[in-house]
Amino acid sequence: MRIDILSLFPDMFQATLGESIVGRAQESGFLDINVTDFRKYTTDKHNHVDDAPFGGGAGMLLQPQPIFDAMAAIEEETKNTYPKGRVILMDPAGRRFDQDYAQELAMEDHLTFICGHYEGYDERIRHLVTDEASLGDYVLTGGELAAMVMIDATVRFVPGVLGNQASPMGDSFSNGLLEFPQYTRPADFRGMKVPEVLTSGNHQKIREWRMRESLRRTLHRRPDLLKTAKLTREQQRMLEDIKLEEDPDVPD
Repeated sequence: MRIDILSLFPDMFQATLGESIVGRAQESGFLDINVTDFRKYTTDKHNHVDDAPFGGGAGMLLQPQPIFDAMAAIEEETKNTYPKGRVILMDPAGRRFDQDYAQELAMEDHLTFICGHYEGYDERIRHLVTDEASLGDYVLTGGELAAMVMIDATVRFVPGVLGNQASPMGDSFSNGLLEFPQYTRPADFRGMKVPEVLTSGNHQKIREWRMRESLRRTLHRRPDLLKTAKLTREQQRMLEDIKLEEDPDVPD
């Protein structure tokens, strides 16, 4: 996968995307991440990329020209190696980013993120994009942090990025539920013991325990997720058992 990022602050990305799993994926050739400072494409003699909004108002808006020209340069560079792919505008009014969205984006060969700053965008910039995305109902100083979060969550699903391809599918939210509790050595730490089933070697019992505890944790911490989770009949039975265990006086 190739990922292009348009930003006025390209140095922000090196510390995050150059380390850990994402950094190793780039070194191994599974990812090609490129950050473009779109200020370099401005035709303004003072290197301005923003201006006051027509009609008045607070703040400054990013002008279309530098971003259009930066996008044209990326398309020219990649036209023989990558499709244009999806172009994602980081915007508080965009589609809420979640695990399903990350898996969807991971199917693409080429993603481009446009990171805004200042008060907002000239509306004509939206003609370049296929997606508008948001992390949630709050406003950040710029789109850089949101883009990094989206990239990190997305590339986990790109084949080869994680050594064990089962890993991302077991993460919280991948199946609509929170992840089950996990333990490692020692089996007894200061009197806190690992559940015996996990050291039993009985894989069927371990699978059932993990499923049950995933449901229990979701019920306790994020019951809203259960409203949309696509539970199997086995999971539905387990969930009802958990509810009865914890409050036997509550009717079904």
